[in-house]
Amino acid sequence: MIKCVIWDLDNTLFDGVYLETPGQRPPANTATIKVLRELAGRGILQSIASRNPPEAAGYATELTGHGFASVQCGWGAKSAAIKAVLTELGLTPAEVAFADDDAMERAEVSFHLPDVLVLDPHDLAEVPSWPQFSPPVITDEGRRRGELYLQRQARQEEAKAFGGSAKEFLRTAGTKVAIGPASQQDGPRLAELSVRTHQFNSAGIEVSPETFADLIRDPSQPGRRVITVRLSDKFGDDGIVGGCIIKIIETGPAYQVPLLMMSCRAIGRGVIDALLTWICLTAKGEGAESVIVPCVINDRNVPLRIALTGAGFRAGDRRAGQNQAKADYVRSLAHLLPELPDWVVTR
Repeated sequence: MIKCVIWDLDNTLFDGVYLETPGQRPPANTATIKVLRELAGRGILQSIASRNPPEAAGYATELTGHGFASVQCGWGAKSAAIKAVLTELGLTPAEVAFADDDAMERAEVSFHLPDVLVLDPHDLAEVPSWPQFSPPVITDEGRRRGELYLQRQARQEEAKAFGGSAKEFLRTAGTKVAIGPASQQDGPRLAELSVRTHQFNSAGIEVSPETFADLIRDPSQPGRRVITVRLSDKFGDDGIVGGCIIKIIETGPAYQVPLLMMSCRAIGRGVIDALLTWICLTAKGEGAESVIVPCVINDRNVPLRIALTGAGFRAGDRRAGQNQAKADYVRSLAHLLPELPDWVVTR
């Protein structure tokens, strides 16, 4: 699934060359911008990598009416600019596409970043019909991804200038994390998260909206719960950024978490730690002796496994899964547990 399209400007988003028309800026390429808006409406981020001065990106924003999640304007190699976009947005090469009218630029990117999907502008009309640009679920949060990444940029800039600790900044920013049971309306967003999350996804599987609806609705499974995590601060409302499925095991007794997932937008904002703490406190309050998180072992979810270890979970022996290794991360509840931060509310 493509999560971000990176655009060249000259003869791609622009119908002309920016620096060759100093007195009369180039008009928009209407066909290309139509594709940009269609993809943005599906929750696919839009970014820029162009051999132009930074003001060209400002003109692109004015021309398209769209804010870009990452802008790399300069005179270096396009592959280097794309790497900078990947770093800023926390994406892998396989999750982005790059559109450029220049065949040499496309070849340079393909050589250095072979996993990037490189697009000739002549192919753009067909792109919205390609499966990798067609998310199976699109929610309001998904459609707002571009807006949310702009809020993220503003938050990061203020955090850099803030003189206190990370926790003090979260409090100053008015951070609010709400944890509670999922409703039927939450099913599509949870399904969308199961598709989009990789760094913070314990199961590594996609779960359909219908499956979540059955889990939320089915009263015959009193020992199974679906939980959502919502996040907001003074910069904006991120909506549902995470969730989990909890299964209560009577023998043990223990809480098992078959699926734990969190959006990358929540990284560094205290959310994953808050959810793990809430799970442990809730489990202990209901008489459980431990919390178990079965977790796939892959290169993408290393941040989640680091967070689990930091929260006191310890990995058991690896075992063979269907497609990849798995391990149970176990947290004993016999010892003193941390308290929830005062910006966390429960429902």
